[in-house]
Order: sequence, then structure tokens, then C-alpha cells
Amino acid sequence: MSASFGLVLLMLAHVSGWPCPRGGSQAIADALAARLRSLGGEIETGNHVSSLRELPSSKLVLCDVTPRQLLALAGDRLPQRYRRRLERWRYGPGAFKLDYALDGPIPWLAPEVAEAGTVHLGGTLDQIAESERAPWEGRHAERPFVLLAQQSLFDETRAPSGKHTAWAYCHVPNGSTFDMRERVEAQIERFAPGFRDRVLACTSRNTDDLERENPNLVGGDISGGANTLGQLIARPVLRRVPYSTPLRWLYLCSASTSPGAGVHGMCGHLAAKAALQRG
Repeated sequence: MSASFGLVLLMLAHVSGWPCPRGGSQAIADALAARLRSLGGEIETGNHVSSLRELPSSKLVLCDVTPRQLLALAGDRLPQRYRRRLERWRYGPGAFKLDYALDGPIPWLAPEVAEAGTVHLGGTLDQIAESERAPWEGRHAERPFVLLAQQSLFDETRAPSGKHTAWAYCHVPNGSTFDMRERVEAQIERFAPGFRDRVLACTSRNTDDLERENPNLVGGDISGGANTLGQLIARPVLRRVPYSTPLRWLYLCSASTSPGAGVHGMCGHLAAKAALQRG
């Protein structure tokens, strides 16, 4: 079932393509913020919330956090049975990410690959299966399955004229700090000989870096929890309304709820609908 999200993305790509936001992913957050402000909403950032006891009185609180953070925020106010179920939540493999500044487009052997904004590098089916099995078993794949994005081919705002940007990531064991750059670049070189010669600069982020920037990425898990069969059915726990909690005013709206991770906003949308219906 961990492959389910990949299958959904592939189906969507065939149906409607794989769009990318002009100017970078910050454009998505900016558009959402502008929409909220146009409706009279307010946004306040820069505050670390460590407990829901200190929040001002509110009719509703929606938390965009994973079960681990929800326990830290409201654990002492949640019934013991519900807490135990959250404590059993399992996190999946982490991610190792690389961001590149390039002196030119990636020199793919297959010219058709330069027509795709997002590229999956894996080789044969057996090689892909082995590379994805490794992090679940606590190993680092010799030939990792690499997801690579090269949006500057289609969005000239992302790099100076004649230059390009790209980013890539692969899966690693949860919490791993192993440097996968050499293995990722070797995989890219398999399909694009001369890639390393195009690299002007590179920054990397291991699982610790990702979690430090966003505590929701526990152990570098960018999906809010492992996509096992049980956690797809009960995300994060088996309830008629999975976004609700035993506290009438408290809801969960993160990727740890259905339908899971992705730039789709459905977790928050469905959580908000559930909260409004409950009143």
C-alpha cells in the first residue's frame, strides 16, 4: 500500500499533466494567504505553541500536526484510549533532498525526458523495488529511486537566463543522517552523463535538517506517517470522522489524516467541513 500515492500521482499526471507553480512553491502559500485575507482572516506566524492550555478561548482549533505533536500539545486533555491509539502511529522512511544550481539543462540521454517537469529515475522494476525496500529495512540503497524536478525548463523565473535549477530526493531510513549525494548523483549520471559537469552549486538536507525546519517531518517522513494498509484505513485512528478528536473543539487537519500527503489541500478542506458540520 505504500505505493498507492505513487499510483495516484501517475494517474493524475496522465489525466491532467503535472503542473508546477510559476515562481516556486511559495506562490501556492502566497495565493492561499491572499485568499484568506480577502475573506477577513488573519495570519500570525513566529510563535511556538507548546501547549493548547495557553491558547485564548476559541470555538474551534484545527491542528496541522502529526499525532506526535498532537500528543505533546493536548495529550493530558485527551482520553487515555485515544492517546494510546495516537502513540501507535507509525512513521515511514525519511527523505534526503538535494537542491541544484546548474550551468545548463540536464543532458538526458533520452531527449524526451527534457519535456517533463518531474522525472522518476529508477531503472528496472526490480531495481526500483529493491531501492524502496532498503529504507524500510534500515538500509541505504546503492541505486536509490530518485524523484527529480526540473521546473526551470518551463518557468524562466526560477533561474537566470541560460542557467537552470533542479531538485531531487530519495528515501532513506527514518532518522538517517547518511549523506546520499554521491549515490543520487550516480543515479542521475546513469541517465544523464555529464550531469555533474553542469552543477554550479548544491545544498543538501538530511532527515534531521528536514525535521528541524518542519517538526511535522518526523525522522524526515514527508508523508505525515507510513502509508501502510492500516494507516490508510485509520488515518490517524479509526473514527467515523477521522479529523475529529474526543475534544469537541479540537480537530486534526494534517497529512496524517485522509487522504494523506500531497499538494491538494483536501485534509484541511475536509477537516474544516467536518468542524463546521459539527457546529
